[in-house]
Amino acid sequence: MRLSAPIYQLKRRAKLLSREDNIPLHEAQDRIAREEGFTTWSLLSTRLAMSKLDISLLPRLEEGDMLLLGARPGHGKTKLGLQLLLDAAREGRRTVFFTLEYTEREAMERIRSLDDEVPANTPEVVTSDEISADFIVQHLSGAPRGTVAVIDYLQILDQQRSKPSLSNQMKVLQAFAHSSGVILGFISQIDRSFDPERAPVPGLIDIRLPNPIPAGIFSKACFLHAGEVRIQHIG
Repeated sequence: MRLSAPIYQLKRRAKLLSREDNIPLHEAQDRIAREEGFTTWSLLSTRLAMSKLDISLLPRLEEGDMLLLGARPGHGKTKLGLQLLLDAAREGRRTVFFTLEYTEREAMERIRSLDDEVPANTPEVVTSDEISADFIVQHLSGAPRGTVAVIDYLQILDQQRSKPSLSNQMKVLQAFAHSSGVILGFISQIDRSFDPERAPVPGLIDIRLPNPIPAGIFSKACFLHAGEVRIQHIG
């Protein structure tokens, strides 16, 4: 995907156009997007995000890491999580995708869409309605160190009142990751209040959480928005 200028310059042009023509910023952004061949700025941003996600998270992770993958819908967080599993599978690691968002067939279709050469040890897909911290720990019990599991998504752990609080579940998963050497990745929703004019990508304060979780649960985080990617160590 080629633009006439880097995305930050297009954003700057949109702000300038907004001031000069006295129009709302979103209208100016849409006008710039149309000049680039897209109907809306949102579509331009989404396409850019998907085309730029060629980074590999696996070399940045260590055994026992708790990784947060956060973005608004359509900005590539699920793609990046599945790519992480594929990269780990190619290294011969055990990989598991826990999801209540997709059926097993849908998840496998998404995985195969990422690469024509899916490794022989394809990531395992788990879609049980019982997914929770205890379920994940039990399912991964005995897994080799360096196993990679991705949970889609963080907020599903907090959906059923019959399950322990999200705070307690995350403590259980953190303790398990540290003791087992399993890497756990959590795809996370970002609150609608996130304002890309305030910051180019979301941060920890923008995680959409009905109930809080303890500080320091995650060891690393990756936030995405409109093609921008920010990876950070936490704690």
